[in-house]
Amino acid sequence: MNLAMICYILSWAVCLIGLFLLPSCVVALLYQETVGWVYLAVAAVYIAAGLLLTRRRPATSRFYAKDGYVTVALTWILASILGAVPFTLSGDIPNFLDAVFETASGFSTTGSTILTDIEAVSHASLFWRAFTQWLGGMGILVFLMAILPLSSGRNIHLMRAESTGASVEKMVPKIRESAVLLYKIYGALTLSEMFFLLLGGMPVFEAITTGLTTGGTGGFGVLNTSMSSYSPYIQYVVTIFALLFGVNFGVYFLFLARKFKTGLLYEELRWYLLIIAVATAVVMWDIRDLFPTLEEVFRHSFFQVVTVITTTGYMSTDFNLWPTLSKTVLVLLMFVGACAGSTGGGMKISRWLLMGKYVKCEARRLRHPRVVYKLRLNGSAVSDDILRQVLVYLVAYVLIFIASLLLISLEGYDLVTNFTTVATAYNNVGPGLSLAGPTANFAFFSPLSKVVLIFDMLAGRLEVLPLVVLLSAIGERCVKTLKRTTREQE
Repeated sequence: MNLAMICYILSWAVCLIGLFLLPSCVVALLYQETVGWVYLAVAAVYIAAGLLLTRRRPATSRFYAKDGYVTVALTWILASILGAVPFTLSGDIPNFLDAVFETASGFSTTGSTILTDIEAVSHASLFWRAFTQWLGGMGILVFLMAILPLSSGRNIHLMRAESTGASVEKMVPKIRESAVLLYKIYGALTLSEMFFLLLGGMPVFEAITTGLTTGGTGGFGVLNTSMSSYSPYIQYVVTIFALLFGVNFGVYFLFLARKFKTGLLYEELRWYLLIIAVATAVVMWDIRDLFPTLEEVFRHSFFQVVTVITTTGYMSTDFNLWPTLSKTVLVLLMFVGACAGSTGGGMKISRWLLMGKYVKCEARRLRHPRVVYKLRLNGSAVSDDILRQVLVYLVAYVLIFIASLLLISLEGYDLVTNFTTVATAYNNVGPGLSLAGPTANFAFFSPLSKVVLIFDMLAGRLEVLPLVVLLSAIGERCVKTLKRTTREQE
């Protein structure tokens, strides 16, 4: 493992987090908030420390898959801790563990909050909350790769470890160009949403933060009522753009390359739209008597289905009061997730497709043992390595979910609260049901539960394996140290 290269990249990440804090200083200046000095001081310390640590470049820049996983896991843990410091020093979130929870929820694009009164928080901190979700949507290291050459062409290991889905490939020959292209598409969609929100009369600050949090499919709002107090037009705009951000960004690349037919025939995209259409229809039928007009029934159904499956997590109405069938559909959508290669969370539709196709192939093999079947997704053959990764991910996903559920259950809350709390944190959705419903918050959980949920949010965003590899590497190093110590004592 190239520890020197890992530390070098982490140093740049520290510097980058300092730079990311500077826009909050501008916001504080515009709103004449004294907390801007806190953000400026913290940013200056991070930038200075990061630049100082990057002065010594590693002797070798060789970088392998294991290094990529460890680097990504450490970067996101470090970002969650460093990003929490201005929250605490400004007094907006005095408890540091709560601040880490809020920051991890931001960077992981989860949207679960410990804030009991969001509107009492300074504009600078509200902007920082929103900005963390936009940064986390595409990835911290993907942004770093877009501006810096890091490891002699081995950046694909970082991108694969940080990006979502069963597999990640370069859009163009050079990985840095791929990262730049991703952020161009991401930025264009975000600015487009802000423009349409402003057309609907949304205040500038709210339009900017809503655009950032929808882009990252995070759902941090600046109002206690989330999206429920906005006009139907604004709710429709948020719904449509949440749906767009849940699409594989590779499809947009195909559109830019004028390969419209290939993009529209993308298998995962078709299933994504079909699931949304069917789920919306089911929820509409189930809540048809809760609203006075058909338009309201459609709008709230469409809004909640899209924001849950894309893990954006906004609320247009308190769906905790909906009938059991509708709530069950929404919980299932938490696990489905959006498309691979999008900013959405969840298990991803591509994995569900691969698992379904794998079961179908195995059933065929049992009937016709001599026939060779090859799995294909989006017209391309799926390698055995991809299938193995999907199965490993599924096993690790289930084990972590069970362990988290057991630990959360120690507090004695009801099953619906416990299950949906873990589900919403692990799948990066935001609101759950019962005590963790869309009008509630997560402040009532114990410190142990908050630590578990922080781990779940980061594991869900990084899709388990980076944290598993990091823990495995730490375990191996501890075992080696213990054995060496034992031999020296003997």
